[in-house]
Amino acid sequence: MKLFKKLMFSFLLLSLTSTYSQNIIQTTISDTTSNWKSKNTIGLDLSEISFLNWSAGGNSSISGLAKGNFIRIYKTQNVKWVNELIVRYGVNKQDGVEFRKTDDAFNLNSTFGYKRDTISNWYHSAKFSFNSQFTNGYAYPNIDNPISKPLAPAYIFLGVGAEYSNKKEKLNFYISPLTMKTTLVLDSYLANQGAFGVIKAEYDLNGELITKGKRSKMELGFLFTASNKRDVLKNITMDNKLSLYSDYINKFGNVDVDWQLQFDLIVNQYVKANIGTHLIYDDDIKTKKIIDGEQVTLGPKVQLKQLLGIGFVYSFI
Repeated sequence: MKLFKKLMFSFLLLSLTSTYSQNIIQTTISDTTSNWKSKNTIGLDLSEISFLNWSAGGNSSISGLAKGNFIRIYKTQNVKWVNELIVRYGVNKQDGVEFRKTDDAFNLNSTFGYKRDTISNWYHSAKFSFNSQFTNGYAYPNIDNPISKPLAPAYIFLGVGAEYSNKKEKLNFYISPLTMKTTLVLDSYLANQGAFGVIKAEYDLNGELITKGKRSKMELGFLFTASNKRDVLKNITMDNKLSLYSDYINKFGNVDVDWQLQFDLIVNQYVKANIGTHLIYDDDIKTKKIIDGEQVTLGPKVQLKQLLGIGFVYSFI
């Protein structure tokens, strides 16, 4: 947890050097004598609205989103190794309301591929990914009982399969018939509740703890991922990512879905807007709701997030 807090502090400190609009600093390093290439993008989105004697009413608010994307690629004629780190953290503040988290992500992805010839677009591949968050999450307005924490949950995927990569079409998909998924819930409070699919604690009739909740859950299943990034119109780019996973042992055919769709609209060299959606469905993630002042756990539901950002852009090589 200390490591996550240090990472978050360092990233936010770097991001806050940006101006009050979205500033994206993009560097691409390409050394003809090296097989390594890197691309780094950091940005800060800020939006604000205030009211003074406004007859229609409204709450003043300010929100910010710090984000970063860091890519390292090693490539030869037959080998490709792609590593990507994605970090995001957003907050919102309204009059009379405490700071509330709007986005929180720490994602690390690594894919190693080998192909026998230089013509084919198919690779024998191994994929690793790690997903978690920086700070506690709450079912607002309840801020006494967190529904998630750093490393609670954390998801680790590790598998082998085949990857199709077409650079010209900007199309990539990966099929793995053998992928291990590990769910970590490294917090006793959430683990005892059985959060995120782990086995919950057992209590006697007097409410005394008999067996602590498990802090991890392992699954073996089928993974399919696909991504496509292309220009759909002039100055409009679409980035489409889909991930499907089904466990062989527990309810095979019950698919976990993670789908992200984003459109980048480039007005000119310095102005850029983006709009997108993020849809998640996981049978192990139960929803939380406040009913009569108490936090109640309900069944799994489709999670949907809509994103809209606009601001100034600055990039250089």
